[in-house]
Amino acid sequence: MNFLRQIAADVQLMLRRPPRMQYAALCYRVRNNALEILLITSRDTGRWVIPKGWPMKGKRAHEVAAREAYEEAGVKGTCQRFPFGHYFYKKRLDHGLKISCRVQLHTLEVARMRAKFPEKGERKLAWFDYREAAKRVAEPSLRDQMLRFGQQCVPQ
Repeated sequence: MNFLRQIAADVQLMLRRPPRMQYAALCYRVRNNALEILLITSRDTGRWVIPKGWPMKGKRAHEVAAREAYEEAGVKGTCQRFPFGHYFYKKRLDHGLKISCRVQLHTLEVARMRAKFPEKGERKLAWFDYREAAKRVAEPSLRDQMLRFGQQCVPQ
């Protein structure tokens, strides 16, 4: 019975409007005149990713991105209301089904990091120079967005 409920939830997720849209936070800081991006590991494969999640009823896209950044990485800061860009990836659902996702990207300047947050211990977190962060992510379109952001925001 649990299996059928999970399949029904997966089908509902695939049919949600807007279809297969997620919101992400590109968390960054400037240290020693260098732009750094925060990466976290995914819970299932351990790949380097950025915080992201599904739409939430009653929340705007940038609010979802900021909330995911807190829940997944413990960061707080200023999240831009308008998206910086978007990227695409294949999301593997619990039962192996893969769906294409378009992820709207919001930049978030990190002001502080909390010691306790909901997914602490489930992921690794690390700061990287924006060029190194781009090398570590698997999604080519996310890599392109990181490089574009870095080139636009490198301190002079």
